[in-house]
Amino acid sequence: MNLENIKQDYNELLSQLSDPELISDWERFEELSKKKKKLEKIISKQEQLAEILHKIEESKAMLKSETDKDLISLAESDVISLQNQEKTAKEELNSLLKDDDNSPKAHSVIIEIRAGTGGDEAAIFAGDLYRMYCRYAETQGWKMNLLDSHPADLGGVKEIIFELTGNAYEKMKYEGGVHRVQRIPKTEKAGRIHTSTASVAVLMKPKPSEIKIKAQDLKIDIAKASGPGGQNVNKRMTAVRLTHLPTGIMVKSMTERSLPQNKENAMSILAAKLLEIQESKDLAKEKDKRKSQIGTAKRVEKIRTYNFPQDRITDHRIKKSWHDIEGIMDGNMDKVIEAMQKADN
Repeated sequence: MNLENIKQDYNELLSQLSDPELISDWERFEELSKKKKKLEKIISKQEQLAEILHKIEESKAMLKSETDKDLISLAESDVISLQNQEKTAKEELNSLLKDDDNSPKAHSVIIEIRAGTGGDEAAIFAGDLYRMYCRYAETQGWKMNLLDSHPADLGGVKEIIFELTGNAYEKMKYEGGVHRVQRIPKTEKAGRIHTSTASVAVLMKPKPSEIKIKAQDLKIDIAKASGPGGQNVNKRMTAVRLTHLPTGIMVKSMTERSLPQNKENAMSILAAKLLEIQESKDLAKEKDKRKSQIGTAKRVEKIRTYNFPQDRITDHRIKKSWHDIEGIMDGNMDKVIEAMQKADN
């Protein structure tokens, strides 16, 4: 498939998605949004592959002209590494080109983090959790997409909602619940240890066939975006709020400068919340089915404590602790997630 043809198709999709009339046809909008995401992945992978091939040619040219043995050895190593990257990129590109939206896929997740008790320190801690999950996502090869965010005045976030694309649910499902931090805040002059909390909700992102939202069940409000963004803020109607009339669930998104993208983000959040309600009803019907106390933690349950003075993280569900709190908060969560999976199994 030619890159220029793909880009042409992509630009035509963007033009269709920018049509204000499309907001009244949500099913059509959802269909075009899915196509747009798929083309974006293909274009990104093709551009990555082109960059790798360009670097290979540069390294080979260096081998022909260079006489320094150390530089020749370095260029040879680069060529081998780049050729491995080329092979991987081609395999991933072929997979994307063959991909069918109806094929079985691992579940991505939508994560909500909200500052709890503790004022400014709670907001800072919520931001720390967000950073931890983003760093961990990088190590897993998951793509992060910010859906909605409300920064706090003194740093951190009051609330943030983001999506992790990939086989994220099987590992991230253990993070749902109340996280508690014990440390000396930066704003504390007397050196006293404060206790603050942040809540985390982990929502499985539905696959296309799992949740169908009817256009007549939606109330759509559009407003001017607010928050960081420089001169463009408050000049265009890009913020979206969706209300699902049958359930009363309301979601919003204003992080993007594009109205279609914010609509898409809000729709993803709503679909995940509706799937959570559906699964809760299914679990209630199956009274004899064993419920995992690890995998179904809700916001009201205190699941983990981060004790900085003692360099210790404790998960209260499995009564296990780990040291190296700075490393874990920097995204090195493998040992924590593996312990949760082992206990769950």
